[in-house]
Amino acid sequence: MGRIENLAARYRRHIGAPWQRNLAGDQKAIFVVYPKTDERRLRARLDLFEMATTSNGHDWRSLDLTGVFARWMAAADYREVYFEEPDTLAMKLRSDFVQFVAGLLRDALTADGVDEDTVVAVRGVACLFGFTRVSLVLREIANDIRGRLLVFFPGEYEDKNYRLLDARDGWNYLAVPITLHNGVSDQ
Repeated sequence: MGRIENLAARYRRHIGAPWQRNLAGDQKAIFVVYPKTDERRLRARLDLFEMATTSNGHDWRSLDLTGVFARWMAAADYREVYFEEPDTLAMKLRSDFVQFVAGLLRDALTADGVDEDTVVAVRGVACLFGFTRVSLVLREIANDIRGRLLVFFPGEYEDKNYRLLDARDGWNYLAVPITLHNGVSDQ
């Protein structure tokens, strides 16, 4: 069995267990952590995670953040200025871009038909690297998670810290990690 299939099997066991209903938003998040080199393999096998979800009686919704920076930049009023003077972009990234991404995610989490038995799966978070932190976006939407938020996370998880794309700095987040090394970690 390959790495992605292993992760999907571990996810299936986790998602099949009875769901606690009285969790805080960040505790309703699940991070499937995989090596960044497996991004294409994971995308090709997303159906394994969807089937694991639906076969356990939960609904599945999907959101792809790939290209989110380009969409945000294309809609920016002063995009030409940002290209001429990139330093002026830094402040907008810390505020407007985080809110833009959080808004897309919030729309998916609160869409019609999304309830406490729905998994909203997010892929493409690697495209946030260098522009903002995943933790800043998740902080904005934690209270909007009704069922479960599944984040496909190319990076590492170690000692309760997540590191996107194996970057040096990481952050501690209350999500349930599903990894190749230890399956579902107890929090």
